[in-house]
Amino acid sequence: METKRCNFWLPNKNRFCANCPLNGSLFCGNHNSRSQGQWIPCPIDPSHSVLKQNLKGHVKRCPLLKQVQSLSDQPFYDKGINAGSDGEEETSGVDDSRLPTMTVSSEMKRNTLHEMSVAEFCNLIEKIEFLHESLCKDIEDSVQMPEVCRLWIKRVGDRKLPFQEKHIMQQASIVGNLENFGVLKNSLRRNQSECVEPVEKKEKDVLAVIEFGAGRGYLTQMLADCYGIKKVFLVERKAYKLKADRSLRQNESLMLERLRIDIEDLDLNAVESLQGVPYLATGKHLCGAATDLTLRCCFPEYREDSSGQYTANSKFGGLAIATCCHHLCQWKHYINKRFFLDLGLTKEEFHAITWFTSWAVDANHGSDLPDTTNCISHLQTIKEQGDECANGVEKILSDMQADKRAALGFKCKWIIDMGRLMWLRQHGLDAKLVKFVPPSISPENHLLLARPSNRL
Repeated sequence: METKRCNFWLPNKNRFCANCPLNGSLFCGNHNSRSQGQWIPCPIDPSHSVLKQNLKGHVKRCPLLKQVQSLSDQPFYDKGINAGSDGEEETSGVDDSRLPTMTVSSEMKRNTLHEMSVAEFCNLIEKIEFLHESLCKDIEDSVQMPEVCRLWIKRVGDRKLPFQEKHIMQQASIVGNLENFGVLKNSLRRNQSECVEPVEKKEKDVLAVIEFGAGRGYLTQMLADCYGIKKVFLVERKAYKLKADRSLRQNESLMLERLRIDIEDLDLNAVESLQGVPYLATGKHLCGAATDLTLRCCFPEYREDSSGQYTANSKFGGLAIATCCHHLCQWKHYINKRFFLDLGLTKEEFHAITWFTSWAVDANHGSDLPDTTNCISHLQTIKEQGDECANGVEKILSDMQADKRAALGFKCKWIIDMGRLMWLRQHGLDAKLVKFVPPSISPENHLLLARPSNRL
């Protein structure tokens, strides 16, 4: 007897759906008409929806339920510990970091801009131009390719690992910047026969590496192979195929631990195998607020000494974060709200600035930042016209030239990252911000570096 199949046609597969239909229907549960009931997001996993009348039964057997329950039992899980506060500044008052906060979507940010008067919009652009000119003058290009990485790339080239050249270039430059910044020591010794061997290290020099937003973990693989790292922690909330884990586990002297958890909920102090171990924090690319969550995760508390200076956690050995997707940043999570408030910028203007950053990755990135010297004079003309300008801010945005849009987006990205840089410096760390690859390789080329100030 032939089993009945769902009658939903799958054009990409050129066949009907192979699932069994529901009783009394021609279609399976995935393809049955959704007009027959009210569908709502699953409270456990909002990526899928269920019928409202079936919700009570579904939450007991949702595929993500077991994972959530297993995660909540882990000692390092602390819901919302790194989320930040939605207040104007984070103080010792009421703690709202664990309270749910509505995410400000891209559409909401755009609507806020459209609701501005022309004068308010022009004043915001002038603030951005002024802040970029005054704060972001001395950000250097620092494209690196250490010899140890160059030789490693030649060795792995024949192993058919799933690398892409642009990603290898970024990983090598991140590693090279860590070495130049004094966080990593050159690990090669070359003899007359050009053999390459790791230099013997003293135990106190060996760091653990924590890669936040690790994905498949190939940045950590380069670090472990080239610099003799002994402990590796990969923090990632999603599951991935083709991970570097299999290759890393072949190294018998390496301890590898994957922490499948959102950075927002990770308490590093509760990771048992990390107790008392100096660590290096890395990330490529940490989307939006993930950078801010990582900074809170690495520096949960500071002690103020007699000189009034803040001292970071003694286990912290260094940090390298390639920031990314600034348009996803949220006020609640941002690490340095005081930076924006002191500059006279509001929460709404912060979200407008994050929305502008999406323009930076829309244009052709074969060259450097476009010239925008006429931007202010052009805005001054619009400002003088006032709200008589047809369709107001929405019309101004649609008429803005592509190169000026891209330039404004880049400037906003720098301002957001500059706030993060200043936060690190305010808490007693040596820190700098560099462009670690050319925009032709990746327009997301900002690298945030930090180390303890007493490091030689």
